[in-house]
Amino acid sequence: MQNIEKDIHEKFGGRLRTRVNGILIEEDKILMVKHRMGENKSFWNVPGGGMDYNSNAAENLQREYLEETGLEIEVMDFLTVTEFLQPPLHAIELFFEVKRKSGNLIKGIDPEMPPDRQVIEAVEFMSINAIKAIKNSEKHQLFWNLNSLKDIRIWKGYFNFENKCIK
Repeated sequence: MQNIEKDIHEKFGGRLRTRVNGILIEEDKILMVKHRMGENKSFWNVPGGGMDYNSNAAENLQREYLEETGLEIEVMDFLTVTEFLQPPLHAIELFFEVKRKSGNLIKGIDPEMPPDRQVIEAVEFMSINAIKAIKNSEKHQLFWNLNSLKDIRIWKGYFNFENKCIK
């Protein structure tokens, strides 16, 4: 088996990336994606990914959603921006609320990774309690203190998760 952690670092590490992420809420659950990050390492976040040059944020997020979940979405309100910094990975992440337009949920692919080294392990709608049950080290920091769906709609400002929030 290939060293997926090395592949991720080579493909995405050592540079600043701009990412878009979409929060889809249906039936009081949030759509989450589980990524394989290495040997016995996983990371949960909402669908999203790196922006392509010459495409706007909404277009990039629609592309990422289709690739990862099989869903066509409408990009709604901008929620917040975070800075993800866990060397060698560094990203500025834009989070939007999204709404499903069409499609059936599938476990999609990451086209930046070869077919034999895909990182998406699962795609599922999760309750707040299910997200809370995931170890903090295995989910995006934005979800560490999430207590209700209402919390999502009041996220405002810039978060860099070093005990600092600029509003």
